[in-house]
Amino acid sequence: MIGSSTYPTPSGGTVVTKRANRFVTTGCLTTVIALIAVLGLVVSWLWYRHWYDGDVNSERREQALASILESAHTTADDTARALATSGTNDADALTGVIWQLSQAPVITYDASRREFTAPAEVSAQYEEKSMLPGGGYVRATRCFIFTFTQRLGRAWTSKVSERDDDVCRPSTQIGSRVRLALTRVSGMYAEDLTRAGVQKVLDPTGLRFFDVKNVVREGDTMTISVLVLSSDAEVDQCYHFIRPVQDGNNQGSATPASSC
Repeated sequence: MIGSSTYPTPSGGTVVTKRANRFVTTGCLTTVIALIAVLGLVVSWLWYRHWYDGDVNSERREQALASILESAHTTADDTARALATSGTNDADALTGVIWQLSQAPVITYDASRREFTAPAEVSAQYEEKSMLPGGGYVRATRCFIFTFTQRLGRAWTSKVSERDDDVCRPSTQIGSRVRLALTRVSGMYAEDLTRAGVQKVLDPTGLRFFDVKNVVREGDTMTISVLVLSSDAEVDQCYHFIRPVQDGNNQGSATPASSC
């Protein structure tokens, strides 16, 4: 009609769309809040596991270190008793007693003080917890200096001193080289068991970590005296390698001696 006016009215579709948009917006916000809450729970759980595993591992490590210290003192006490009951004053024989119980690769003897000194690593294993790959058994080590002394007319006494790992490093190097040398000597043919032959097998590159001093045959047994050196050549230890004469991967033995 002329003179009349019309006003647009919201269509039903427009109202539904607005309501749907509000619903979607509210739903997204709820989802985001839920995800944040879940993420917070996950982070909290991960932090807790990290703290818990670290606490457990720290406790296990302390237990392992306490076990190492106890083992070192037990070894020292047992060795002192074995020295007292050995019935010998021979330095080589006493060195063998110390080595059998302590397995110290380097054992030095001071005749003027009648004192043996043996640096050695003592180790223990413990299981480390981890929620990620990489856990498992871990080796804890400590360096000790074992000292065994017999004063005139007195019994053998022992002393255990803990030192930095660097102090035991030369001894550890020598121990590794002794095991390598024993494997090589055990696999040699009898005709090659000469001073030059053993020197060539033990030191093919000329690094001079092994110095073969003597090779002696007594019946069916070969005794090979070798001075084994640390990497810096500042520490050395004489070893007697003993093996049967017959050929063919004959696993012998290696024993430290007071001198070559």
